[in-house]
Amino acid sequence: MKAINPVVISGREVHPIVEGGKGVAVSTGRSAGAFAAAGAVGTFSGVNPDFYDENGNVIPVSYKGKTRAERHEELVEMGIRGAVAQAKMAHDVSNGQGRIHINVLWEMGGAERVLEGALEGAPGLIHGVTCGAGMPYRVAEIAARHKVWYYPIVSSARAFRALWKRSYNKMPEWLGGVVYEDPWLAGGHNGLSNVEDPRQPQDPMPRVRELRTIMRELGAPDVPIFMAGGVWCLKEWADWIDNPELGPIAFQFGTRPLLTQESPISDEWKRRLLTLQKGDISLHQFSPTGFYSSAVRNTFLRGLEDRSAHQVAYSREATAELTEAVAVGARGREIFVSPVDKARVSGWIAEGRTQGMRTPDETMIFVTEEDARTILVDQKNCMGCLSACAFSNWSQHGEGFSTGRTADPRSFCIQKTLQDIAHGADPEHELMFAGHNAYRFADDPFYANGFVPTVKQLVDHILTGN
Repeated sequence: MKAINPVVISGREVHPIVEGGKGVAVSTGRSAGAFAAAGAVGTFSGVNPDFYDENGNVIPVSYKGKTRAERHEELVEMGIRGAVAQAKMAHDVSNGQGRIHINVLWEMGGAERVLEGALEGAPGLIHGVTCGAGMPYRVAEIAARHKVWYYPIVSSARAFRALWKRSYNKMPEWLGGVVYEDPWLAGGHNGLSNVEDPRQPQDPMPRVRELRTIMRELGAPDVPIFMAGGVWCLKEWADWIDNPELGPIAFQFGTRPLLTQESPISDEWKRRLLTLQKGDISLHQFSPTGFYSSAVRNTFLRGLEDRSAHQVAYSREATAELTEAVAVGARGREIFVSPVDKARVSGWIAEGRTQGMRTPDETMIFVTEEDARTILVDQKNCMGCLSACAFSNWSQHGEGFSTGRTADPRSFCIQKTLQDIAHGADPEHELMFAGHNAYRFADDPFYANGFVPTVKQLVDHILTGN
């Protein structure tokens, strides 16, 4: 195993180990501060972070606005308040060691306002900004204005080229690094393009080599590339370390920090991580963002699969293909489906799936009355947590705050399920993001007998290469 030497990140020499930011109250100031205190880079999430009362207790998120626009303003205000609280916590825990970064998603609702508010509200406490989920052109301008480094998250050299030519070339001195997030291995949302097959993973080495080549051709600073996704132990990445083709490299860990004493997730969630098996992580496209994402294939995810499986093409009037009439719902409204689908729909209705719900793709799904009621309530309670949401048809830039499309009942309220799992709900029935190596918790001797390390113990263990 090669020596794991320090690298310069956000203006300071640190271990080449970076905590990956996990949204909605999962990457907190406590965990980020602990990574920094261990001489690494801690990252807290600026995506709907928790904030606290005078006794240090989490204040539950509650929206009072009667309209989506009003609730969206509340969401932005709470996002800023939470980000400042997490930055202060991380600073206190870090003891002045390491580096502290904030992670934001460019396609989250009010992203620019939340980032500006966080950097203004916690001056000097945040050293870098990581940002992905879209093409974050303006993150460089915002970071430079506050004199902090910025770290775009990309999944291809092509994406970096576009960002550099449009924006980053104007502020190269504040580019702290580039996060390469492997779209087949990383947990959470992934940057698969339309030309990449989700079923055919590509070796990250050539992709990162291409990224470095493009960075050099464009004249970008020789800053670290963070390899994110699929990193478990560094001895498996020895050929990346001190590799002149790749240049300076750091390694980002998103899933492993979940199973630490500083991690805020529930004990039930931690125990579930220790039982995962290979194949339990699913790359799916149910997210209301439109991105692929990787999560544990639990009851929640199987329910979404089941919802889409009970789906047929339909029309309000008979066509050459859709010739058979079916009465749907309590009012018995008539739709037309194919002869083959009529038998299927009749069977579903007989099973209790009496409610037909339209999708934006001229199809209809069939769900129970209870499920239909839950979907409609969740859509009604939308608070605009995304810049645009397929599930509720919210758009923060659209006319009337709408995408103009039919809300998609095949998706789900991502804010609701991530808030719930982050605050103690049964992980089997919520969206449980995880990287594709999460099954290794079960077999890694480091976690024998259910051992849950501190962040310091985890960082020290990673530095051994094992």
